[in-house]
Amino acid sequence: MTIAPDDAQHGAPHVYRTMRDFVQSMDDALPGKFEITKEGIVHDMMSPGGPHEVTAAHVSRRLEKLMPEELLAHNGTPDVEDEPEGIMRHPDVMVIAWDDLNVPGSIDPRTLVAAIEVVSRSNPDNDWVGKMRDYPLLGIPVYAVFDPRTGTGAVLTDIHATPDGPRYATRKDFVYGEDVTIADWTISTENLPRYPDQG
Repeated sequence: MTIAPDDAQHGAPHVYRTMRDFVQSMDDALPGKFEITKEGIVHDMMSPGGPHEVTAAHVSRRLEKLMPEELLAHNGTPDVEDEPEGIMRHPDVMVIAWDDLNVPGSIDPRTLVAAIEVVSRSNPDNDWVGKMRDYPLLGIPVYAVFDPRTGTGAVLTDIHATPDGPRYATRKDFVYGEDVTIADWTISTENLPRYPDQG
């Protein structure tokens, strides 16, 4: 679900700060996850659980077995934020240096090595459309998507300029069971969980 004030598209800093204050006040009061895009506030009303969290944990652990000590595949808080762009996102897993994580407040998205998302059953467009647009705009060089609905995913890289703003130029699709390369590390996607059928 997206909530957008009429003047959100104009990028007014006070509008962004108002939305951020609202999100911070609602974080503990309502279930789910809040993020801010140029279109307004995105509220994924379902609290992640089950296959979503297990996938994030598996991906994080598999990456950390291969990465150098100065990096981690972090799946906690805080958010990544670019106030001038009016965007605040919360990747399910972020590959980042310990030094870049150890800062007060939100993380500078340009310090991320990669952002990884596990597609939400309740709001898949947030990961497949919104974040595919926002992450190159924020300068995140690698964006990996894991989709437990379909057992597929994609890794997007090579930010380039387009008339609609920065976009990823390269997309490598994968199916669960194949190896996938995220930045400099190749991990297995064997035994990642799928969402159960709702029939």
